[in-house]
Amino acid sequence: MFRLIEENLVRQNKALLLLLLLLEEEFSRLMQSNPQSVSQVELSIQELMRQIAVERASLRRRVGALVKNAARVRDLYPLMDDETRQTFMQLLKMLDETEQKCGTQAAKNNQMAMALFDQSKSLLDFMHNQIKPKNTHAYAATGRYAKAASSARLLTGRL
Repeated sequence: MFRLIEENLVRQNKALLLLLLLLEEEFSRLMQSNPQSVSQVELSIQELMRQIAVERASLRRRVGALVKNAARVRDLYPLMDDETRQTFMQLLKMLDETEQKCGTQAAKNNQMAMALFDQSKSLLDFMHNQIKPKNTHAYAATGRYAKAASSARLLTGRL
């Protein structure tokens, strides 16, 4: 009766361990500033997260099928013998610890990605300001100051 729930918890633990490895790989690729390879890992992470969500929904359905109005595995503890309860407690503890590690690594990845974004944005703003015309005072064909836009343009024309 509890075998399918235990198998589901084992699958979730393995999936979270894989997620942790993928998050660490993403961090190393962020450190190398290789955006193409980061996006490939990100797609794998998103797919794995989707699969974990499906496993969790399946687990809730199984728990709810065993005991009416039960939403968590912990709600099944009164029905279990001591050995099964200890096994489930250990699996849930491992699941929680791995989930915490994944959350910490995801936060590191987010900080690194935002730092790289800010760095790139600052560099682009600097380069844009360097090519933007500084002196907008120029004479037009009529002998007066021309009213030119202050932004950089390659070509301005009328039809």
